Amino acid sequence: MSLRTVPLVVVNLGGEMLYILDQRLQAHCSPEDTSDKVMNDIIGTMFSKSFMDQLFGPQQPYSHRTLRTVLTRLAHASILRLNPVSMERLYELVIMAFKYQVFLCPRPKDLILITYNHIDSIKQVVKDTPAVFNQVQQTHRRFIEEYSSLTEGEFQLLRQTILTFLQDSHVRVSLFLKNKAQNPNGRFAMSTGGHVPHKIDVPGLIRTFDRSGRERRSEFPTGGSYSRALKEGSLELHGDRVTKLGLNMYGATAGVDELSVMVSGFSKETSDIPNLLAKEELNLLARLMGSLKDQPGATDPGYQIDLFASLQEEDELGRSDPADGSKVVTIQATQDEHSASELAHIAGQFAEEEQPSALSHNKGDDLLAMMDDL
Repeated sequence: MSLRTVPLVVVNLGGEMLYILDQRLQAHCSPEDTSDKVMNDIIGTMFSKSFMDQLFGPQQPYSHRTLRTVLTRLAHASILRLNPVSMERLYELVIMAFKYQVFLCPRPKDLILITYNHIDSIKQVVKDTPAVFNQVQQTHRRFIEEYSSLTEGEFQLLRQTILTFLQDSHVRVSLFLKNKAQNPNGRFAMSTGGHVPHKIDVPGLIRTFDRSGRERRSEFPTGGSYSRALKEGSLELHGDRVTKLGLNMYGATAGVDELSVMVSGFSKETSDIPNLLAKEELNLLARLMGSLKDQPGATDPGYQIDLFASLQEEDELGRSDPADGSKVVTIQATQDEHSASELAHIAGQFAEEEQPSALSHNKGDDLLAMMDDL
């Protein structure tokens, strides 16, 4: 991703993450003071001056690994603690939500309107916390200064860069599948119709002129229902953004199944005959790894929450055949104390023999190192 793309991606993904965390905290009936503290801590860290300076500064292009780590550390900047499965699915969900919004942009410049909708929503969350609100407000002004002078061509380059970064993400999300916005293969179903950009004519009309200047009009079927935008979205600090892209699409009443990630991958080639040996090997590996005990002091105590009904969802997937006809293999991960002790002993031997190699400079390491100091 280019330099100006990084702040857009991080803030939009962070905004989607905050929507989901807020919804799940309310769904779990968490105490109001606990929910407020979690949201304020995460937003305060996300919009801190040092973090934003790093985002807008020169840096290497980001990878999915770096972004996932950044969002994980932002989510854990409060007393909230997410298990690895929930964090992985949370990342996949925010990636697909942002990708869907970028797809639906009527014009590349609407990327900044999506970002402003996220920022406006975050302001409402911290409106009663002046210190954090001012941090968000300063970041909003910085976005205006950075992006207000961009041309249509530069916005198009930003949009193309983001779509290239997200092109391999095809995770199936229940909310999109339910609304028929996504196909069973994980690709979005783009509808024809909707609002056209401001000052753009609605398609369906052909105008021709003869030599004398007389106009002739004819119409052609567009295959969809289009309407003209009444006004342009505001790019100022306050104002009507017009577009709903970037607003909270989950709501406090959304069910667990609507926020769950269905499948993390999609195989192009499937075999009708299951490999029983492979299944047994996977079951053995699951028994070994699933029975490992956490070492004392490995994690900090905090407010733990399981965002998604992982086990229930996997059971449902195992009982029902996917729409695409692919096979689902159920892996049993049961406790095995003998296997656990053997694996722990082997792991201990590896730890004793392992020697640190020369440090390699991974993409985004500077930002991750900076977040450790926050």
